[in-house]
Amino acid sequence: MNRALGTTCLAVLGAAALLAGTPSAPLAQDKITIGFSQGTLHSSWRVKMVEGNREYAEKNMPDVELIITNGEDSAAKQVADVESLMARGIDILLISPVTAEALTPVVKQVMDAGTPVVTMDRKVNTDVTLHIGADNKLIGEAAAHFIGKTLGGQGNVIEIQGTAGASATVDRHEVFRAVLAEHYPGVKVIADQVCNYTREPALKFLEDMVQRFGPGEIQVVYAHNDEMVLGAVTALEAAGRLGEVQVVGIDGQETAYEAIKNGKMAATFTYHFVAPEGVQYAHKIAKGETFAPEIMLETKQVDASNVDQFLGIGF
Repeated sequence: MNRALGTTCLAVLGAAALLAGTPSAPLAQDKITIGFSQGTLHSSWRVKMVEGNREYAEKNMPDVELIITNGEDSAAKQVADVESLMARGIDILLISPVTAEALTPVVKQVMDAGTPVVTMDRKVNTDVTLHIGADNKLIGEAAAHFIGKTLGGQGNVIEIQGTAGASATVDRHEVFRAVLAEHYPGVKVIADQVCNYTREPALKFLEDMVQRFGPGEIQVVYAHNDEMVLGAVTALEAAGRLGEVQVVGIDGQETAYEAIKNGKMAATFTYHFVAPEGVQYAHKIAKGETFAPEIMLETKQVDASNVDQFLGIGF
């Protein structure tokens, strides 16, 4: 082989290995290979999920090779990522799926092949070895009661939904609506839109809503995560209408806690980003430990009455 060409090929192969998360040196045979398929990195919450699990594994698990992929908010891309991870011979799959329905078939294939699967945050519509996350139905219920009581049972709500088809979105939406209908029939959702858990679409949506609905016609904005609700805060503030609207989010971002402290948000509900729990449980399962099929992480309501306890510990 031409020496220059050989050098170039080696450089390309080395770069490809780096991008894929593969060390260039051969791994010891007793390494546990954990494949981590993240659905998207479009929010700081999901970045924190990846960073928290990766940092923990690097510091505490010398026997683990953690391979991380990014689905880029595309179900098709994430399916291909999972297939690629399986082709590399992973011992266990960690996955936070873009949507439940689209990722169900490939996750079932992984389980059928005898490889354990741990879902984080979002679920799929098939049995897995373990699911770890907070209770999105409980959060939807708590948000509905908070808003219903805050409004005294009467008022108009705009709902900003996350990714369509994601289990978290479905639960945060359906239970919220059901509780309002049953307990607070005077509270009406007058508009809603899917904004994919990202700030910019939510900001633009609320800019449209403050044009569509005049002063006094919107009492609450309920968003499925803090990133979107902070976009709503920006739009309401720019329109000079933040003082008349209660804003409620989910997740527990530090900037959301600061907004509550400063009177710009009414409340948020903490939603743990499953780190380092994801890699911790994956490691234990790969070594033969067994657990109940679902682990629920704690969630808390944060509002003006207790926000001082949370300032400085948000992500």
